Amino acid sequence: MTPDDMRDELTLSINGVEQWQPPEGQAGDGLMLHTTRGPIEAILHHDPEKPTRAGVVWVWGARGGFDGPADGVYGALAEELKSGITSLRVNYRYPGVLPESVMDTLAGVSFLSGTGHREIVLVGHSFGGAVVIAAAPFSEAVTAVAALSSQTAGASRAADVSPRPLLLVHGEDDTRLPPYCTEMIFEWARHPKRKIIYPGAGHGLRECADEVRGLLRDFLTTNLLPEEP
Repeated sequence: MTPDDMRDELTLSINGVEQWQPPEGQAGDGLMLHTTRGPIEAILHHDPEKPTRAGVVWVWGARGGFDGPADGVYGALAEELKSGITSLRVNYRYPGVLPESVMDTLAGVSFLSGTGHREIVLVGHSFGGAVVIAAAPFSEAVTAVAALSSQTAGASRAADVSPRPLLLVHGEDDTRLPPYCTEMIFEWARHPKRKIIYPGAGHGLRECADEVRGLLRDFLTTNLLPEEP
């Protein structure tokens, strides 16, 4: 599918939002985004007392879900940073279907943009890495992208992420998607780009969970929060 074909296919509008009860044990506020292509489940993390222009859309792998890799790093960081950065964790309508999942991600961007967020980072893992790489060029609100343990399918136009910063992370011992995938995406991408391969880590990055959490925290705050004067 060419970029023009994908742009023609990526047509989705939000026509309503309502509260939704997320799965037990999930922090944050459940939101159902009603769209012209069906409802999208999402979890919002924010501090209503501290409005912010900064936001993150988090998406996971080909099976969907909310937690992300590295022992649930998505929810953990979303809660930790919510006083300065609003997070929206998005569950795909059709997990594993790239064009539909790109639209779900862009719906999350549209929701955050519509609520006053002007700088938004996309974070995706595995299949979701390709999703966020493919989604970024479609929105000027997207300011940076992080792809963790990403597949190459759907990520071949990584160069189009530029001039946004692109962070690529992989485990050296990933047997599901070998680190060669990130090496290839890094070659496709333009600067600014950064690649980190963690020795001894598998696809889910559990072995380096603390490092990934710190890395993502720094990446988000650097790209979303202004430096102190």
